[in-house]
Amino acid sequence: MQFAFGYSAPLIIEAAVRNRVFDTLADGPRTVEEVSRQTGASIRGLRMIMNALVGFDLLARNGDGRYALVPESDTFLVSSRPAFFGGIFKHISSQLIKAWLDLTEIVRTGEPVKAVNQEEAGVEFFRQFVADIFPMSAGPAAALAEAMKVADAREPYSVLDIAAGSGVWGISLARRSPMVRVRAVDWEGVLPVTRQMAEKFGVADRFQFIAGDLQHADFGSGHKLATLGHILHSEGRERSRTLIKSVFQALASGGTIAIQEFLVNDDRTGPPMGLIFAVNMLVNTQEGDTYSLKEISGWLEQAGFVNVRTLEAPGPSPLILATKP
Repeated sequence: MQFAFGYSAPLIIEAAVRNRVFDTLADGPRTVEEVSRQTGASIRGLRMIMNALVGFDLLARNGDGRYALVPESDTFLVSSRPAFFGGIFKHISSQLIKAWLDLTEIVRTGEPVKAVNQEEAGVEFFRQFVADIFPMSAGPAAALAEAMKVADAREPYSVLDIAAGSGVWGISLARRSPMVRVRAVDWEGVLPVTRQMAEKFGVADRFQFIAGDLQHADFGSGHKLATLGHILHSEGRERSRTLIKSVFQALASGGTIAIQEFLVNDDRTGPPMGLIFAVNMLVNTQEGDTYSLKEISGWLEQAGFVNVRTLEAPGPSPLILATKP
């Protein structure tokens, strides 16, 4: 029964985010009637979803009938919080679940109805999506900046941000040192979002915005660090190998590549999120998948990288780092 109604939890959270339930409770416990007055949502509807959120341990209900945030919802579902992750739930009904409804046919054919990793169909998807998933990579990007001692840079520090999207990797690095210069590469239709986010954080003057498909775009050369944040899973094995080789050429000697992915174990028995995300790639891409650390390490070594290692970070999986000799 829990699996049969598994779709319901993200839709309930989406309804709460869109109706500003968590934002309203950020000021303190409220009754359903008080939340209704502040949000304009119906008492009946709010009571139903807020009780469900209590059942999910995302809200607490006090003895006087007032509802309150718990640490997880206060941290991740209040829009003013730096770690706000509620943005992704805005896309559950309109983008994510909608595509999954064709899964039976997609499994039969092995082909997505619409491949969002292709520029023609993907620009609109990612233009709506990338800014809302900024917080997912902000923590790992901060951990990378600390590990690379970016704040200590005393000379120009060139960063190649591949499939930049919201610009979260380049922005996080640039905010830690005025020496950082970022070459942000993405589709032409997505780069306006990258620019907007870079301007929001006051670092756009240190960005170059390079439009193009990742297989053909000009990555430049001599970079000290290159980031591939959640891009290999949509590229597939062969394009990922080619991309890693291109990054190797674009880095300076001693430069570092940093990869974030939804990793799976070697025999593909877990973790569940990595396995679920593989199906998400079946639904949304032509050749995408999720990969193990062993697979990605092999691609890095084949491209010429050495010292493949992991960096623990507050994301779905550790970051994978490697060095160009």
